[in-house]
Amino acid sequence: MKASYNELQGLCLKAFIGMGFEEGDAADAADMVAWMQCFGLGGLAALSRGLDFLLEDDPDDLPSVLYQDGDLAVIDGHGQSVLRSSTLSLELGFAKARARGLAVIKIRHCHNRQLIMGYLARLAGRGMNVTAFWRNAQQPLTEQVVGFRANSAVPEIRVYAVQEIPEENEPNNAITIVMANHVDLLPAMRSDYRYDLLAHHDESTLLASRNQSLTEGIEVDEAVWARLKHLASRMLVEATDASRDGAGAGAGDQDND
Repeated sequence: MKASYNELQGLCLKAFIGMGFEEGDAADAADMVAWMQCFGLGGLAALSRGLDFLLEDDPDDLPSVLYQDGDLAVIDGHGQSVLRSSTLSLELGFAKARARGLAVIKIRHCHNRQLIMGYLARLAGRGMNVTAFWRNAQQPLTEQVVGFRANSAVPEIRVYAVQEIPEENEPNNAITIVMANHVDLLPAMRSDYRYDLLAHHDESTLLASRNQSLTEGIEVDEAVWARLKHLASRMLVEATDASRDGAGAGAGDQDND
């Protein structure tokens, strides 16, 4: 089935609120998913793969700073989705890069890392060059690199397979983001280990996908759409219960409002 960008973003917003997100965080998360889906990058598929984990996340277990100085910050995401753990971390990096010209943010112990791309697009739109990279543990071991030019909402993406596994390799659930306000940081890969380019999404191809989505509608999986509608219904139930609890509100024994 197909949906407009506003329909997709609106349903995701209600679903995230139904999952317990604060409204501002829900809006950010909905934008991330809709942004990826609009560019043909599988935002809904990425969300669907991590949805069960996301539902188990504790919204009160906020990310914490493990280390920081003027140019670097290391954040513990406490095993949360980047939809919950990345917003403040990236704003911290943006502030450092504005002040110092360059900043590196590393978010450890996070998942759904694909979904961070929509927020990176926002930072690029504010005049920042941004590159992020992370490693996935499946076989073959893959490394993904995503880069945005300053003032461009369209990334360049490369996915590499590392054929020789480093001896020191450990399960990696972190993401590293580099920001610079005056230097291009487009994706590239250099390694002492042999690697192969699995996929390359350039800016022109992604821009064409976005234009097609906005013109013809965004392709969405009906099963995922139905699950999001179910999650969104939680918000409606809670709103109805809240209204019912306040149904008797009005003038009381006193009129000193």
